[in-house]
Amino acid sequence: MAYDEQLATRARHLLQAEPGLSEMRMFGGLAFLVDGNMAVSASSKGGLLLRVDPSHTESLVDEPDVRRFEMRGRQMDGWLHVASDVVESEEDLRRWVSHGLAYARSLPVK
Repeated sequence: MAYDEQLATRARHLLQAEPGLSEMRMFGGLAFLVDGNMAVSASSKGGLLLRVDPSHTESLVDEPDVRRFEMRGRQMDGWLHVASDVVESEEDLRRWVSHGLAYARSLPVK
């Protein structure tokens, strides 16, 4: 499945003024990076792939349709998959994108 181009466009719109922003195809989706660190991606599995502070993973996956991202059969702390229906509204998309953006900003520039 290809990533949701409409969702990628919506995320791009939210992030367009962010200093150090770049885009890159990653994990079959379209990722948005800040200073070389992935913040959010339009996932090839639909919805968003987010990189978040690993210590916040447990509280964030308590929300409906949010789960740890699984890579090679391993669930990863600090990586979340957020289902498409969770980010249908602009307010909800902004909230989830802000989690990824905050963590990407906290990391050293690559």
